[in-house]
Amino acid sequence: MVNETRKIMHATEIGITATTVRVPVIRGHSESVNIETRKKITVKKAREILSRAPGVVVVDNPSKNEYPMPIYCDGRDETYVGRIREDDSIENGLNLWIVSDNLRKGAALNAVQIAEQLLEQGLVKSRK
Repeated sequence: MVNETRKIMHATEIGITATTVRVPVIRGHSESVNIETRKKITVKKAREILSRAPGVVVVDNPSKNEYPMPIYCDGRDETYVGRIREDDSIENGLNLWIVSDNLRKGAALNAVQIAEQLLEQGLVKSRK
């Protein structure tokens, strides 16, 4: 895709990134996310950071074709991240594939989890 687009448009300098998936799902959110950081973060470092994040499960083993799929998150609160790779279209860029159960992980659960963190850190007090 990247090479063909550059060839067709006669623009070898154009920044392009592509993610292609075919995933029939009953429910779930799947997102291809491109991020750019101030400093370069390696794929290995991104995996390490994400693996330590609460509520995140990293499924990223390209040699065994193991990536996040909506079926993994069905009925679960965790968010699954994988297909972590460098994004050559921007400086210090990474591509991520992220999936979650849209009936479980959303605004209501996020609000509860944020409130729990605020309580745990002593930034708000319980009314108990």
